[in-house]
Amino acid sequence: MESAILGEWLAFGLRWLHVITAIAWIGSSFYFIALDLALRKAPDMGPGVHGEEWQVHGGGFYHIQKYLVAPDRLPEHLTWFKWESYATWMSGFALLAVVYYGGAELYLVDPAVRDLSPAAAIAISLVSLGLGWVAYDRLCRSRWGEDQNRLMLILFGVLLAAAWFYAQVFSGRAALLHLGAFTGTIMAANVFLTIIPNQKIVVADLIAGRAPDPEFGRIAKQRSLHNNYLTLPVLFLMLSSHNPLAFASRWNWLIAALTFLMGVTIRHFFNTMHAGKGRLWWPWAATAAIFLVIVGLSQAGGAAAEDRAASGPAARRFAEAPGFEDVAATVLGRCSMCHAAEPLWPGVAAAPGGVRLDSDAEIARHARLIYLHAGLTRAMPPGNLTGLEPEERAAIVAWYRAAR
Repeated sequence: MESAILGEWLAFGLRWLHVITAIAWIGSSFYFIALDLALRKAPDMGPGVHGEEWQVHGGGFYHIQKYLVAPDRLPEHLTWFKWESYATWMSGFALLAVVYYGGAELYLVDPAVRDLSPAAAIAISLVSLGLGWVAYDRLCRSRWGEDQNRLMLILFGVLLAAAWFYAQVFSGRAALLHLGAFTGTIMAANVFLTIIPNQKIVVADLIAGRAPDPEFGRIAKQRSLHNNYLTLPVLFLMLSSHNPLAFASRWNWLIAALTFLMGVTIRHFFNTMHAGKGRLWWPWAATAAIFLVIVGLSQAGGAAAEDRAASGPAARRFAEAPGFEDVAATVLGRCSMCHAAEPLWPGVAAAPGGVRLDSDAEIARHARLIYLHAGLTRAMPPGNLTGLEPEERAAIVAWYRAAR
C-alpha cells in the first residue's frame, strides 16, 4: 500500500479515536461539575455527607451523595474516572506526531514566519508542551494560587504569552493547534499528576484507618475546575485548523487567546445555572461581543504570512519531477480561484483549509494533498465545478508517483 494512502488513513483513524475519547472525557467532566454544583443539603444526610442530588434518567431514579473527604468505610466497588483523560491525550499526541511532526515541512514550519528545520520545530513543540505544565503547576502551588480569581488572571496571561510565542515560530495552523495541545497537556497532567494521585492518597489513608487530609480534595477540586473552564477553548483550537480565517490571520494569536474568554463566559452561564442561581444572560451577550471582535480581527491586517518559496527536499523534488509544468498549469487553472491569497470564487473569503495553490512553489509544497484530493480521488474541486478532466487527474497521479 502507498505510504500516502496509509498515512492518510492512519491520521483519520487517530482523529476518530481522539474525538471518541474526548467526548467521553468531556462528558464525564461536565457531568461531575454540574453534579457538584447541584448538590443540596438534606436533614437526613449521614455523617460526613456534604450534599446529595436526586436525578432521573433512562426510566430510573438515582440518589447520589458526596463525601467532602471520604466515607468512614471504603466501598467494595470504586469507579475511577481517569482513562478518558489519558486516552484523549495519548491519541491527540499520536495525531500531532503523525500529522505535524511527520508532515513538519508542510504543516508545522512556515519559512515566512520562522525558517526552522523540521527537527528544530519538533524540538520546540515537545519542550514547550512540557514547560507549559511545569509553569502552570508551579503557579498553582505558589502563593499566587491561593486566590482563585487572581490565579485565573495570571493563567490567562500565560496562555496569551504562549499564543504569541507559537505564532512567532510555527505556521498559523500549527500555532493554534499547539496552543490547544499546550492547554490539553495541562488538563491531562492535572488528572494524571494531581487529581488521581491525591485521590489515591485518600484511599490509602482509609485503608490504613487514618483520617484523610481534606487539603488533597481541595487541590483536586481546584484542578478539576480549571479543566472545566479550559475545555471549550481547547475544542475551538482543535477545530481551528479547518478555518483559515482563524489561523491564517496576522492576529491569530490574539484570536486564540480570546477564545479562552469565551470559554469562561459560556461555562459561567452553565455553572451558575447548575448551582441553582438562575440563568444569567449577560454571559451570552459577552460571548457574542468577543466573537464579533474575533471576526473583525480575522479580517484585519491581511494574512499571517507572505508568499513562500518552495523549501525543503520534498518540495524541490516535486517541483523538478517530470510533468510538473503541466500539473502546475492544471492546478492554477482549476484550483487557484479558491486556493489563493485573495480567492476569486464568489462566497469564498479565504483559501479553504489555508491551502494556497496560486504559485508553482505552493503547488510543489502541497503535492501530497493535490495527489490525494484531486488525483487519486474526486474530492476536489467540490462537485468538479471547474471541470477537472480524467486525463488531468491521471497526470497528477503520474507526476506525484514519478517524484516518489
